[in-house]
Amino acid sequence: MPVDHSTAGAYHVTRLANRNDDKIIAELIAYAIAGHHAGLPDKIAVAGSLSDRLKDFEGKKIDPVWEEEIAPDASGLTPKFAIAKKTAPFAVGFLGRMIFSCLVDADYKDTEAFYNRVEGRTVDRVWLSLPEILPDLIAAFDRYMAALPKKADPKVDRLRGEILGAVRSRATEPMAGLFTLTVPTGGGKTLASLAFALDHARCHGLRRIIYAIPFTSIIDQTADIFRDVLGENHVLEHHSAIEEEEFTERQQRDKLKLAMEDWAAPVVVTTNVQLFESLFAARPARCRKLHNIARSVIILDEAQTLPRQLLAPCVRALDELARNYGCSIVLCTATQPALDERNFPKDHPMGLALAGRELAPDPHRLAADLKRVTIRIAGPMSNGDLVEALERTGQGLAIVNSRKHARDLFQEAKEAGLEGLIHLTTRQYAAHRREILKEIRRRLEGGQPCRVVATSLVEAGVDLDFPCVWRAEAGLDQIAQAAGRCNRGGRHPAGQSIVTVFAAPDYPPPPEIRGLSGDMARMMDNHADLLSPAAMEAFFGEVYWRLGDALDREGILDFFRMDRTGTDFAYRSVAEKFRMIESGMVPVIIARDEKAKEAVEKLRVNSIPSDVIARELQSFIVQVPPKARSLMIANRHVRFTEEGLRGDQFAVLQTPSLYTDEAGLIWEHAPYMALEQNII
Repeated sequence: MPVDHSTAGAYHVTRLANRNDDKIIAELIAYAIAGHHAGLPDKIAVAGSLSDRLKDFEGKKIDPVWEEEIAPDASGLTPKFAIAKKTAPFAVGFLGRMIFSCLVDADYKDTEAFYNRVEGRTVDRVWLSLPEILPDLIAAFDRYMAALPKKADPKVDRLRGEILGAVRSRATEPMAGLFTLTVPTGGGKTLASLAFALDHARCHGLRRIIYAIPFTSIIDQTADIFRDVLGENHVLEHHSAIEEEEFTERQQRDKLKLAMEDWAAPVVVTTNVQLFESLFAARPARCRKLHNIARSVIILDEAQTLPRQLLAPCVRALDELARNYGCSIVLCTATQPALDERNFPKDHPMGLALAGRELAPDPHRLAADLKRVTIRIAGPMSNGDLVEALERTGQGLAIVNSRKHARDLFQEAKEAGLEGLIHLTTRQYAAHRREILKEIRRRLEGGQPCRVVATSLVEAGVDLDFPCVWRAEAGLDQIAQAAGRCNRGGRHPAGQSIVTVFAAPDYPPPPEIRGLSGDMARMMDNHADLLSPAAMEAFFGEVYWRLGDALDREGILDFFRMDRTGTDFAYRSVAEKFRMIESGMVPVIIARDEKAKEAVEKLRVNSIPSDVIARELQSFIVQVPPKARSLMIANRHVRFTEEGLRGDQFAVLQTPSLYTDEAGLIWEHAPYMALEQNII
């Protein structure tokens, strides 16, 4: 007969505390105990709510001997932590999730230790702690920097050195706070932020460095840099796409996999999705790492890319980590998202205490000294206009707002016979895009013709250097990112390195991009240099003014309520609503490369866990609309491989001609094609 020990534990813990404030904390513990298997519950109003479970348990008796054995003391439970009255419910709710993390991580490890003893297994989950290896990591960083080749432009090297020195000099700043690092593209902010994290952690005995990146498409290149700098054995790379919520069977898991569950590694390179969705999660597997975030240095690369519909709860979470969990957080970007509390009314949930916390030496001067491009507003341009513009330059980059526009523009440029024409799109799988980027860099460095048509995936963290760029209308932050792909090495005068912003009447932008273009239009006439920090601050001011309450579109902050009678936290509802990626797309595996084919073959092997194979296939996936995949499945162009063993996890392309080197996966043609015989 099953025993509902979780409800029993939750019920009794709420009856142990006497003082009102201790009762609040006891209630947080009750959420954690009740949810330590199935996940944190909502307090009321949904099936399986904490209130209903506690009410149903009333009148049931358990042997009181447990109180004699452990003699629980529920007095003095309330910790000392800094909260404002207006943000108290969110802060207390955040504490509840941290308590939950401690409980479920201990539960997982106890269970793991039990099975290890029973099965006679030894599992290596020991990582060297960050404080004990920091001297070696800092020495490795210094050796790496000393060996870097000099840039073609001595001025860039001088400014990079100045930035690095200034940032490292601030490492002794008091910990547990928020910092900004505002450095123009090409100023070396990635390595400068890592240097600050290492030095700052050493000064204050911090436990971990967490580097969060906006896109899975660039996480591997950053992780590779960090492994080159710090060594293979100290860096954990954790994609959100390979998160595993539960295991269907006991299995031997390696040290890397275990560290993905609890972030025990000293340096973690992850995505914004993984970090923030974990901070608002409810499931045990996703939450068990949270307590290990405490006393960390957290670097948010390209901080302006945090999704605006969730920006208010993201900002509250960052403030909470800095205020009460000993974290130092660096908002690292060339286009700072203007979150200083001085830009908002008093007690506004978006404001952060950033006065005097800039790490870079004089961002306004740096922007002027590192200015490499000139922005030109061109008005409407057709595909024919763009093709003519690309034809007039040997090397150029055109960035548009949709995959359809990119494909159509590429096709017209191809028909016009443009030499060195390359298409870069998310229709191509990540491993393929990496090869394409290598070819682009080879052509650029060799002075060969290179005309690239791309979507916005090329803008963040992709190291390319074109003499001129065309960018479809978008927000100023995206235009600044596009400008970072122009004259990146500073080889040409800024006046000759033109970033042309154009309208595309035949391809209307999506509503979000249209709104951001309007925000830019309202402020641009007041700023001679659109890439200056002042212009960027004005742009984000327009964005926040326009969006207002839509900065918490799902009402996440309203799900945390509290009064003298107790809490009303809707943990499970929040986890369901807090989704940083809302594409609604589904994956198709493109098994062209030998590595992908080998991974697909492993799907037949029952003893190999699905999550292991999923990691191997991560770089060979194209995301497509659900209806498109359904059509491809119906027409036998895509098939769920080993469906009896793996279910509907692994949809593999069966018709190779639907994927081309030039255009990637063209699913629109699938319903009209016969299935080819030479299937993958």
